[in-house]
Amino acid sequence: MTTQTLPPRAEPLLYAGFAIFAAVTAAVTHLGPHRVWGLFAAVAYGLAAVFWRTRTAAWLALGGAVVLPLAVLVLSGQGQPEVAVVQRSGAHLLAYGTPYLSPGELAGGTYESYNPYLPGMALLGLPSALAGIDARLVFGGVFLMLLGRRNGRLLAASPLVALPLVVGGDDLPVIGLVCAGFTLAARDRPALAGLAMGFAATLKATAWPAALVCLALIATRGGAARRYGAVVAGLITVGVGLPALVDPSGMFENVVAFPLGLAGVESPADSPLPGHLLAASGAYGHAAAVAALGVAALGMGVSLVVRPPGDVRAAALRLAAGLLLATALMPATRWGYLVYPAVLVCWARLTERRKEPELCLAA
Repeated sequence: MTTQTLPPRAEPLLYAGFAIFAAVTAAVTHLGPHRVWGLFAAVAYGLAAVFWRTRTAAWLALGGAVVLPLAVLVLSGQGQPEVAVVQRSGAHLLAYGTPYLSPGELAGGTYESYNPYLPGMALLGLPSALAGIDARLVFGGVFLMLLGRRNGRLLAASPLVALPLVVGGDDLPVIGLVCAGFTLAARDRPALAGLAMGFAATLKATAWPAALVCLALIATRGGAARRYGAVVAGLITVGVGLPALVDPSGMFENVVAFPLGLAGVESPADSPLPGHLLAASGAYGHAAAVAALGVAALGMGVSLVVRPPGDVRAAALRLAAGLLLATALMPATRWGYLVYPAVLVCWARLTERRKEPELCLAA
């Protein structure tokens, strides 16, 4: 594993920057898992900066910023709340046929009782329910498998992916599926692209804009857009629509009311971004934030019609711009959501140097 895409002598500066970021994270965070990551990663990136001329530098970064802190946190049972939420949703799905607690069961509970993810995310919690496998290992494994050896390792060795992978990581499988969908679309495999995007769309609503961008990409390239759309629609119907019919009240309370701040329990996603600041100003501010988010979504849709992306890089950058805007305007938002545009931009940069985007470990 190397960083051949970097200019000469930029590699030690990059690792040094990573080390500073990790050290600052450890110093200022009030979250225990983040502090553990920061301490390990600061040392790992510092060593990588010193030994940057050797082949071991990238492995030092990957081992010290991902493998060691992840092992410590998994063995000690520490992690962000989303890890426990996904694991509990998998167990609840097995036991009751739905990943969601009912409104009655949620009454009087804390935000950790809610499951804001779409039903497909519970499938990633099944290994925990069946075999005690920490969900972060599933999240990271899916991400690395879908992005391939080179791109997956390069991104995982950076704080962009290393930090969320170690402490939580539920966004990573969504990003991996989205990148796989774009790659398959560029290879003129619309049905397989639909499978990737459709499954991503059953995990988190953040994948829905990606599915539309991929549709525009396929249509621009003269591909079978109808076939792609049928596969995506079919998966969303089965993975989201049917569970909504089985447990409409539970799904609405968890997936719609809670993220929009309408459940009576405040989400911990409170980063001081414009959408949250508006929502915190009162009922009118909350309505304004939701309206601004709707206008941004409409503008994204119009841009796909007026100027659709013509290749993988353009599609990834268009989606990154849209998700960056959405992150800024969501009423309940957090800095962690910025992993989507950040990874998409870096992935686009990595793939543009290759004749064809990399996909899967065997690529």
